[in-house]
Amino acid sequence: MSVSTDILRSYRAPRDVFRGLRGGDRREARILIYLLVACGLFFVAQWPDVARQAHLDDSIPFEARMSGALFGAIFLAPLVFYAVGWVLSLILKRVNKRVDGFDVRLALFWSLLAISPLMLLQGLVLALIGPGPQATLTGVIIFGLFLMILIAGLRVALEAARTQA
Repeated sequence: MSVSTDILRSYRAPRDVFRGLRGGDRREARILIYLLVACGLFFVAQWPDVARQAHLDDSIPFEARMSGALFGAIFLAPLVFYAVGWVLSLILKRVNKRVDGFDVRLALFWSLLAISPLMLLQGLVLALIGPGPQATLTGVIIFGLFLMILIAGLRVALEAARTQA
């Protein structure tokens, strides 16, 4: 299936989507692309809010704000997410020693890619309404969906490790 269809299905049936992703090509390059596309969309999601902040406060120029957002989203975030994947792998190996680190990273990176369209919505909410209860509520809903998809993927990874035993 296409990635966009799988993203939409992830909101309804995340375990089924993750099972299909696990059955696909098991290459690190594929999940790295998921992560980089997600981080790229996170960067694009920041543009409206960065433009709004630069318009309201000209003490920091727009270019400097965009450079900081680019550095954080494109260069630092992938490293941080790989570290988070490593920590999750260590935690899950305490539960089941056969858990594959690739499956854990796949679950994490797919979860990030699946919520990336919603992060675009979050960027628009921040730009149009500004910080406040609406932006907080949107962020909480997006984080809840992220956790739902991540936990479903990790459960499938644990089930796969149990069947290998």
